[in-house]
Amino acid sequence: MTSTAQVIKTRLPNPPPSVDALLESVKDAVAELKANDVVEIDVRGRTSVCDYMVIASGTSTRHVKAIADEVVRFAKKLDCQPLGVEGEREAEWVLVDLGDVVVHVMLPRVREFYALERLWTVGDEPPAGQELETDADERR
Repeated sequence: MTSTAQVIKTRLPNPPPSVDALLESVKDAVAELKANDVVEIDVRGRTSVCDYMVIASGTSTRHVKAIADEVVRFAKKLDCQPLGVEGEREAEWVLVDLGDVVVHVMLPRVREFYALERLWTVGDEPPAGQELETDADERR
């Protein structure tokens, strides 16, 4: 009696893109639609939610939504499906959660009000005109 073995080929899912590749893709997407005042913040060690936040401004609600849509489109090219997209309807502040990178696209007035850059960079550097204390200064 002879038997034939069937080989079932399964396609393993592609590994997720590296954080660096994802970050570059986000920067390319926001540049493609000419987002304003793009800021990248390294939040590793401050939160377990993500490694980087990218904050950008759009000139209108239509521009904000288009930038966020472009971020999603570029991420999908890397086989990265967003974990969530919030705020698309009002489009004053759209958040795109890509896992290791979270993107905030906002109208300038909304961005100024919430001041995410200040929130996530507190303590990074001394205020303008002040220097960090050195050990010698502390001994005096």
